[in-house]
Amino acid sequence: MRPEPSTHAPGETTVTTAPSAEAVTLPTDRTTGCPFDPPAELAKVRERQPLIRMRYPDGHLGWLVTGHSAARAVLSDPRFSSRYELLHALVPDAPSEIPPAPPGDLTGMDAPEHTRYRRLLMGKFTVRRMRLLTERVGQITAEHLDAMERRGGPVDLVEAFARPVPALMICELLGVPYADRDHFQRLTATVMERETTPEEMMAAYHALQEYIHELVRAKRSEPTDDLLGDLATSDLTDEELAGVGAFLLAAGLDTTTSMLALGTFALLRNPGQLAALRADPSLADQAVEELLRYLSIADPMVRSALEDVEVDGRLIRAGESVTVSVQAANRDPLRFPDPDTLDLHRKATGHLSFGHGIHQCLGQQLARVEMRVAFPALVTRFPTLRLAVPPEQVPLRAHAGIYGVHSLPVTWDER
Repeated sequence: MRPEPSTHAPGETTVTTAPSAEAVTLPTDRTTGCPFDPPAELAKVRERQPLIRMRYPDGHLGWLVTGHSAARAVLSDPRFSSRYELLHALVPDAPSEIPPAPPGDLTGMDAPEHTRYRRLLMGKFTVRRMRLLTERVGQITAEHLDAMERRGGPVDLVEAFARPVPALMICELLGVPYADRDHFQRLTATVMERETTPEEMMAAYHALQEYIHELVRAKRSEPTDDLLGDLATSDLTDEELAGVGAFLLAAGLDTTTSMLALGTFALLRNPGQLAALRADPSLADQAVEELLRYLSIADPMVRSALEDVEVDGRLIRAGESVTVSVQAANRDPLRFPDPDTLDLHRKATGHLSFGHGIHQCLGQQLARVEMRVAFPALVTRFPTLRLAVPPEQVPLRAHAGIYGVHSLPVTWDER
């Protein structure tokens, strides 16, 4: 149960440090049988206490946040650091010491380094600039739906649609020359594919880094009208610029690919919601926000307290790690009524799927544009779209950093 309201006089604060005996481990097993539900244990933990002691695999005693209000408080408070080297690993076999973020990786930095990068990038990701890309997203989407229709079902939707659409938009954004795009896509696909061996994945990753370095050198010598071309005139070093390119690729490709594939899977498993979107494509804006909330594919987010901080009546000591479960916060019934139901008519604003505070996702508007175009186009082009295998045979990315599916076999009736 949630704690009782304070009985102290207004202005008087009760702060507890919480005993270590109540510490939990991070629930990770999805036991409900529904591939879209977070681990059921998260809801039980949230009912006990939305901010509770958590035992990390290395024995560190920190905190787990499962309530929406407490999650917003932690993510928006600059007294909680995002620096990788201050965090404690969430998995047992991870190295005990986490190295600092490489140049260009904003997610693992605090001010002033984070502020410097973010100021340079913010103007490139405004709502207006991203909406200008809508027409190009529509063209790329239509081209891939045409190719699917010509090929005929069944197809793997990840390979045919969910991955190439955001990959090509990343190419457009970064300014990858047209002649290099097949090479670029092959490397990114190799890094992300399940069948890739560790050796093949590392080889593709290093080749991708080298390609981005070469691209940066080319932009330096001959600036172009794209994001890397614009940044080539800034004070960023070549290493920093290449790091920004790698960061944008990592942050923007796997996430949108997973949302398109897992989102389609969720719609196919909720035919009433699918029919609603197909009947009214103008529902796309709300549908995207609700799918972001319902699926919460990027989870969890971790911070480290730089000083003693009170959150939700509990005292978090300096140096303690705080793990924010976005899945649990986005299913908090105090914030979203009937949270375990996918309802495309819900106003899901306020979800935390893009984070909150200064580390809120820079590329969220691009991701929204891609999904707002792609979902309606897919479901209206193929009105008989359906899974080509039983739903329990869809391979899930249960242990990946970004939740989703490895593949999504689909088919349809030819017209």
